[in-house]
Amino acid sequence: MHDCFAWKADIDPECLFLTSRKSWGSLLPDAVEGTVSIMTPADQSELVRNAGVVAVVRISDRARLRSACSAMVAGGVKAIEITMSVPGAIEVIGDLDREFGSEWLIGAGSVRDAETAKRAANAGARYVVSPVMVPEVIRGAHEHGAAACIGAFSPTEVHRATQEGADIVKVFPADVAGMSYFKALLAPMPELKLMPTGGVTLDNAGDWIRAGAVAVGVGSALLKKDWISEGNWAAIEDSAKQLTKQVAEVRETLAARS
Repeated sequence: MHDCFAWKADIDPECLFLTSRKSWGSLLPDAVEGTVSIMTPADQSELVRNAGVVAVVRISDRARLRSACSAMVAGGVKAIEITMSVPGAIEVIGDLDREFGSEWLIGAGSVRDAETAKRAANAGARYVVSPVMVPEVIRGAHEHGAAACIGAFSPTEVHRATQEGADIVKVFPADVAGMSYFKALLAPMPELKLMPTGGVTLDNAGDWIRAGAVAVGVGSALLKKDWISEGNWAAIEDSAKQLTKQVAEVRETLAARS
């Protein structure tokens, strides 16, 4: 768990995150280099959005999990989501946070109840991801200083998740609806912050950004089972480089047009 030194309204004073602005300056545009400050859920959400790619990790073997995550980070992926399907996931999050917390943006995935959200945030998760719309997960994450990325699918669910305070709405399963669905949602609700998970590949990640996604959630496209079983970390790093480059290039193009 992160140490802390100050209290902020609506957040448990024992669970505020501290971060070095020097470490995260590239993802926090207004950061002052060399300073340390308290991170709010909104700050954590900004880090996730600026990272652009969230790697969804479901690897059971801890040594392979660590190696795979290191390869993705070497390839430019900063946000690592450890799902609750990983054995001892909370402990894994804590271990990774203690060793890599100043360099990796570690989150918890497949969270479906407030207690797990709190435990994950206490262990070091900077953001909590749920596949379903559970308001209690949002409150549990926020009370303990973490951002909430909440799953939704229908327009009503997406709207309600935002109204309940979700920092990012995870549209899942995104491949069922497709990119045109994002454009349709954003037409009447342009304030939405949407992240697709399910169906994001090395070939279409940029297209999701063009469709309006603030970031993309990627699992099997980055972490193929044979690469993991064979220890082919170079392939994972190369794929991470392709993916992050594609997202960055599309963002630059969109920024130039605006």
